[in-house]
Amino acid sequence: MPGSSEAGTRRTEDRREEGPAFVLSRGVVVLFAVACGAAVANVYFSQPLLVTMGHDLAMSPALIGSVVTLTHVGYGLGLFFLVPLGDVADRRRLVVAQLLLLVVALTVVATAPTAAVLLAGMAATGLLAVVTQTLVAFAASLAPPAGRGRVVGLVTSGVVIGILLARTASGVLADLAGWRSVYLASASLTALLALVLYRVLPSHREAPPATLRYGQLLRSTVTLFAREPLLRLRALFCLLVFAAFSTLWSSVALPLSEAPYFLPHSAIGALGLVGVAGALAATVAGRLNDRGLSRRTTGIALALLTASWLPLAFTRHSLWALFVGVIVLDLAVQAVHVTNQTLIYALHPDAGSRLIGGYMVFYSIGSATGAIAATSLYTAAGWGAVCVLGAGFSGLGLVLWASTRDSTPDPGPGITGSA
Repeated sequence: MPGSSEAGTRRTEDRREEGPAFVLSRGVVVLFAVACGAAVANVYFSQPLLVTMGHDLAMSPALIGSVVTLTHVGYGLGLFFLVPLGDVADRRRLVVAQLLLLVVALTVVATAPTAAVLLAGMAATGLLAVVTQTLVAFAASLAPPAGRGRVVGLVTSGVVIGILLARTASGVLADLAGWRSVYLASASLTALLALVLYRVLPSHREAPPATLRYGQLLRSTVTLFAREPLLRLRALFCLLVFAAFSTLWSSVALPLSEAPYFLPHSAIGALGLVGVAGALAATVAGRLNDRGLSRRTTGIALALLTASWLPLAFTRHSLWALFVGVIVLDLAVQAVHVTNQTLIYALHPDAGSRLIGGYMVFYSIGSATGAIAATSLYTAAGWGAVCVLGAGFSGLGLVLWASTRDSTPDPGPGITGSA
């Protein structure tokens, strides 16, 4: 918590040094990435299943749309109300408890007899899927400062791969065994991950330098934004890049399902496999941050993000242009996202969960803004207008970077203190 005494911080560090240090091996980092991807995928599984769900439970078109809305509303609430608990609770126990509750929510969805039960289960699934961000903050806290960017990059790659492949996986499983099998399979995987993480992850039993009540914890999240200009700036970058990301991924199925392609849903869902190539490059951004090149990495990534909309504009004429645009866009978005999380965590490592949870609220706002604007604009003006919108979000991020780069110099290699 900002404002905690240096003596308190030293006492906490001394307590950590007394016991055996936990070694964050590459295998454990990969486990973090897999767990993050599996958890966040639950937010996106429903998107290709909406029609089937609606027919099965006799839902009206308006009610079907609320499935996605309630899931995202739950996720946004979880970011603010659940993720900050990682700063005052044993993170291992918190992660395992959230995963086990997520198993219950997924089981409710899979066995829902009515639309009302389904909607309640989806809202709970979104609320508990924020365990993803608790895991990101946990991994960052275990990483050595000089390698924190690399660790955050690897874990974030897992998050993005989970988002990109969720639609593909749910479509395949639904074709094989029905839409309910998607959530039963996810519940089984989540339960397995809870067991593995409980056995592998360390338990942080030391008390934080300042014990906060729950209300104080939530208020301090707002206070962090008021006190830290870098946090506010990086949150704005987050909003803009994920608005661009959502502009593409919420609307790209529309031109692909029309002339001249008429692609089936399974083929459109497979486009996420192309995006994975860009997501994997997020680890490079993490290494650049560890070398103290965060400002330059952000500028180059935002320039690439803006440029990606040029090949994307030719989607109706060339699938290869679409593939190039998708790879470049995903690479750029994840480079900015990894840089953002690495920098903001370094501001106050003792408040890492609050920092990342508050920051991710802007991810939700940007994603919702891009999705609503893109789908509405496509209906009114077509794919070209959608590309202009995405380029606008991207270009605005680049302008923001250019206008603030002199006031936000790069931290040195191995970010250890206030960024």
